[in-house]
Amino acid sequence: MARLTFWFEFASTYSHLTAQRIAGQAQAAGVEIIWQPFLLGPIFAAQGWDSSPFNIYPAKGKYMWRDMARRAEVYGLPPVVPPDPFPQNGLLAARIATIGAREPWGPDFVRGVYEAQFARGETISDAEVLGRVLTGLGLDADALIAQARTDQHVKNRLREATEQAMALGIFGAPSFTTADGELFWGDDRLEDALEWAARG
Repeated sequence: MARLTFWFEFASTYSHLTAQRIAGQAQAAGVEIIWQPFLLGPIFAAQGWDSSPFNIYPAKGKYMWRDMARRAEVYGLPPVVPPDPFPQNGLLAARIATIGAREPWGPDFVRGVYEAQFARGETISDAEVLGRVLTGLGLDADALIAQARTDQHVKNRLREATEQAMALGIFGAPSFTTADGELFWGDDRLEDALEWAARG
């Protein structure tokens, strides 16, 4: 089966839209999705940014929130609730997602974190918020949160993924990479990425 890597960052608004719809789209296209968390902070820092470009450029940020609202409605998702502060610190969530990347519950956790952040405006750096998502999936929240905080192997995997993203030329999220090295960026390029990947 053809494969497509979905690069997501929990602070990324448009990654929320992709996470909620990619499974169905991929199944229809006959493409397997590799869910890959990474961190945008180091990538933004390399570009001289100390925050989200949606904060650095207020007009762009205003447009983004309105666009998110429109697209969520089109996709049949709950109304978008901007979290405060924005962007959120998604490090702990990304480490848990790194553990889950090799587990069946991984995609459900990712979707749940995005829903908590952008549908309910919750603070995803809060372990209690992440714990509720994990518990809702029938998982041992305390054990997974402790592993994410202390397991050096998990930390290394996330750092290596971020370094790989930079090496691939990824500059934002969501991004998609195909087996033959094509890079697509943005929720609105999901269908294009799936079509390319399906070509084999």
